Amino acid sequence: MEELLSRRQFVGISGGLLAGAAAATLLPGVARAAEAKLPLCLACRDSLLGVANQPDCWSALGSIGAEGVEATLGEDLALPVLRHPQRKYSAATDAGIQELAADLKAAGRRITAFCMYNRFEERPDFEIEWCTKAARAAQALGVKAIRIDVVPRKLSAPEFLDLAAATLKKLMQATEPTGVAFGIENHGGTTNNPDFLKPLFERVGSRLLGLTLDTGNFYWYGHPLSKLYEIYAAFAPRVFHTHLKSIRFPEDQRERQRPVGWEYGRYNCPIDQGDIDFRRVVKILTDAGYSNDLCVEDESLGRFPAAERAAVLAKEIAHLKALL
Repeated sequence: MEELLSRRQFVGISGGLLAGAAAATLLPGVARAAEAKLPLCLACRDSLLGVANQPDCWSALGSIGAEGVEATLGEDLALPVLRHPQRKYSAATDAGIQELAADLKAAGRRITAFCMYNRFEERPDFEIEWCTKAARAAQALGVKAIRIDVVPRKLSAPEFLDLAAATLKKLMQATEPTGVAFGIENHGGTTNNPDFLKPLFERVGSRLLGLTLDTGNFYWYGHPLSKLYEIYAAFAPRVFHTHLKSIRFPEDQRERQRPVGWEYGRYNCPIDQGDIDFRRVVKILTDAGYSNDLCVEDESLGRFPAAERAAVLAKEIAHLKALL
């Protein structure tokens, strides 16, 4: 990436869980780490890999010590942020899927999730069609999770809850045969509110609909630090994918209910330097049966000199590796 994205741009780009049978008490497609006998996959957002200044995305992952990547998926099923000097990756055709699968195998890397930027409120029918195509492509590539946006732009929260529940119920019915899970990212003013998420999951009623847990976004929303772990634990059985980032607030602000987004640009930081205890986060997730990725999404990189950013990411990956 030649230049880092601002938070607005980062959120606004428009374009797996490990295989194995799950016990009856688990979400489909989620094997307990102990049963799978595999570590959690250390991963990174594709939009951050440019800081590594490597010839391709696979080399970039290797240079920071990551095995997996969350890949942005466009409306045409292209993967425009997976950079390669000779290829433009796409999951729109069998040939494109085979080419990507071959390169993943050769590089010894994996896509832990697709990342979609949805507008369910504005175009529900299109979103169902797009997500269905994405789920089929994910199934073919062994990508077991898709990060989705569930964000209102005009409707009130109660109105949007009705629309989102009805639309997502149709989506899950359409995609259930693929076995691919959809993880709503908690971000913005709606899905960072547990009182919105809980009834949404209950009303849709699908065990393949869950959360892309963004650890920093719940903190950004204003939840006190100690409450974060309660929220993580409450939704841990529904986590399919992660965005790991942190914030280092002044000590007198950590346990307060702060205004949404309070001083985020000033205090966001790498995960090894912030207030969130990721050893505790990992334990909460693994105790709940989670076994996909620990995916770094560091939005503080722009505050570091360009020559230092890859080292910052590598240090975050090493920090997570030490926790495992």
